[in-house]
Amino acid sequence: MNVVLITIAWVLVVVAPIRSAKILGVFPLHTKSHYFLGSSLMRGLAEKGHDVTVINTRGEKDPPKNGTYRDIIVTSELTKSDGPGRDLFPIHRLSFITYNLYMNTLGKMITETTLSHHEVQNLVYSDEKFDIVIIEQFVNDGLKVLAHHFQAPLVLFSTCGSNSWINPLVGNPAPPTYIPEQNIIFDPRNFLDRVKNVLIYTFGLLNRNLLFFPAQNEIMKKYFPEAPDLDVLNYNVSLVLLNSHWSTNMAVPRVPNMVDIGGFHIKPPKGLPPNLQKFLDEAPEGVVYFSMGSALQSSNLATEKREVLLRVFAKLKHKVLWKWEDEVLPGRPKNVQIGKWLPQQDILAHPNVKVFITHGGLLSFTESVYHGVPVLAIPVYGDQIWNAAEAATNGFGRYILYKDLDEGELEEALDDVLNNPKYRDNMKRRSKIMRDRRYSPIDEADYWIQYVIRHQGAPHLRIAGLDLPWYQYLSLDVVAFVIGVTSLLIYLLYILISFVVKKIRKTPHSNKTKTS
Repeated sequence: MNVVLITIAWVLVVVAPIRSAKILGVFPLHTKSHYFLGSSLMRGLAEKGHDVTVINTRGEKDPPKNGTYRDIIVTSELTKSDGPGRDLFPIHRLSFITYNLYMNTLGKMITETTLSHHEVQNLVYSDEKFDIVIIEQFVNDGLKVLAHHFQAPLVLFSTCGSNSWINPLVGNPAPPTYIPEQNIIFDPRNFLDRVKNVLIYTFGLLNRNLLFFPAQNEIMKKYFPEAPDLDVLNYNVSLVLLNSHWSTNMAVPRVPNMVDIGGFHIKPPKGLPPNLQKFLDEAPEGVVYFSMGSALQSSNLATEKREVLLRVFAKLKHKVLWKWEDEVLPGRPKNVQIGKWLPQQDILAHPNVKVFITHGGLLSFTESVYHGVPVLAIPVYGDQIWNAAEAATNGFGRYILYKDLDEGELEEALDDVLNNPKYRDNMKRRSKIMRDRRYSPIDEADYWIQYVIRHQGAPHLRIAGLDLPWYQYLSLDVVAFVIGVTSLLIYLLYILISFVVKKIRKTPHSNKTKTS
């Protein structure tokens, strides 16, 4: 009898609070890596038993079996142009000013395409209700209006951890004195690096507030004229889910409603295709795995960069497995095997993989840390650069900027990472840190989403700094007051001293007594 009562009590206390939530996910980017992360998150929530609707550009071919999963697929000229022939390598030539303006244009296209799509409009004008709205935060701030429209708490998902696009929205402190911006190799101990980082940070801040947000607000108002302005909706965030973890990202401040779930997309290794299994098994010296990810494609490498890689790989006693998107790799050495698509997580789990040459994207970076494989990064743009710098700083990898890639540099760096045991040892330690968690990342996400629903948006997690204008948040009014009062006191002191000096000068001297 006691066992029955205890079981009933356990069900009431533990199981009862877990209920199926109706969740709308908005993941409007067509890029494979962004879609994959959004899909992994929403599939994970569906498998927890939730009713999930996902606005995206691709759609699930094999929807999850648990819960309810529905795609709303947004297609447009933007998604059609995002195909295999697209070459993103030239982005590395953009200055931080041009890069920001490029992202402004991309953001306007994403927001306009999503809000104008007939399937999204059908959803907006339906009678559907949602308990929570999850939106990928990536230059698409006008989409936050969907949470307002459905009167649901807003959750943001960041594919690249905390950054200057998302920190201000929840008042997360991120001083540019030691937290790097994108597209910069940054050493906080170097004065000139800090000057550059502050300049990039300041330009980004001005760009967002003077150009980007007004443009997003205009698009949003076009479809939701009665909605509050974006400067209200932007700061009404209940929760931020970050694709980061202190095993892969530098330790930085977190306000209470920011939660790390980095590694949530990683799955247990599966069996490899027979040809790959044989290639990896029969590699007595080990294998170098090379992939530039899904957005950057190796087949678009500049000819001189490709030739550098081929010459260095040909000198290796190791085998090389190269993700190459064409049928033929010109000049391919005998020790190199290519594949248009490769099961990356399963490959990295193989014990014969000694080094991962990567572009440094956070998915690849996270997977390499999880499986304990040292990295040699060749970053091109965005968060790839700071990920690569993080690997070098913490001793579990090296990097060569794409623009600096040459034969001598590559040969030296690859030899170092292959033969110096410190990189593998440090990466194994990082892998242990990533795996040492109380709960799985998807369980963490599920808990906090339900928490926000239970507490009606969890306004108690909102920090007071969000209610202050920017100049008050930065204490500029206090600084101005102190400078003003100090200046006034100095001025009054100057007047007083001047008055006293003038008085002394005007006072007649007494006549000296004459002696006979």
